[in-house]
Amino acid sequence: MIKIIALRELKSLFLSPLAWAMLVVMQLIMCYQFLTQLETYLQLQAKLSVLEASPGITDLVIAPLLGGAAIILLLIVPLLTMRLISEEQKNQTLPLLFSAPVSMTQIILGKYLGVLGFLFILVIMIALMPLSLILGAAIDLGQLLSALLGLILVLASFAAAGLYMSTLTRQPAIAAVSSFGLLLFLWIINWSAGGGNALTWFSLLTHFEPLLKGIFSTADIAYYLLFICLFLVLSVRRLERLRLPH
Repeated sequence: MIKIIALRELKSLFLSPLAWAMLVVMQLIMCYQFLTQLETYLQLQAKLSVLEASPGITDLVIAPLLGGAAIILLLIVPLLTMRLISEEQKNQTLPLLFSAPVSMTQIILGKYLGVLGFLFILVIMIALMPLSLILGAAIDLGQLLSALLGLILVLASFAAAGLYMSTLTRQPAIAAVSSFGLLLFLWIINWSAGGGNALTWFSLLTHFEPLLKGIFSTADIAYYLLFICLFLVLSVRRLERLRLPH
């Protein structure tokens, strides 16, 4: 049943003009950023070649590209997740979903995996740009894979938090705004902490930056997995409360 719900959710996304608009706009922005950074790198290449430990194309082009993608998708993911449960509540179709022979966990995981499938397609499209550099430049494949893993984990975290916020309201617009506010807060919390506060550990950005640099840490991976599990569990609990008669 999880697979059926996920495929249904993914299909509904591709039937929406909003999803196609997001794909086009995202690719245009990423292509512009990629070409701009590549042009800047080529202009600086002669100066960088005389340095002993100069940063390579992976550091100056690929890492900033994937870092910028995460920031743009922080704006986009709430628009994808806002309708997952809130629209079901608004259209009063949630009781029909509850009457089906599926558990609350299956409903949440199905909807979550549907959105995740869409985001994974986005990541593949973005990854084609840095991968094209393999034909004419020496890139750090380890750092590239680490950065892509970091981007996938960040987006999976965005989707989990957005799904939970969608269970809290009947209005998709409110779900989108609240999701964006929560994610932005969790993204910039380390700025106010100044880097030396315990709050820094809770920042999504704090655990993303090492992966962009190719520094693979199990602590960073564990953070994202715990973050995702937490919000999925909260979503399941919220759905169970919605199922109970008022």
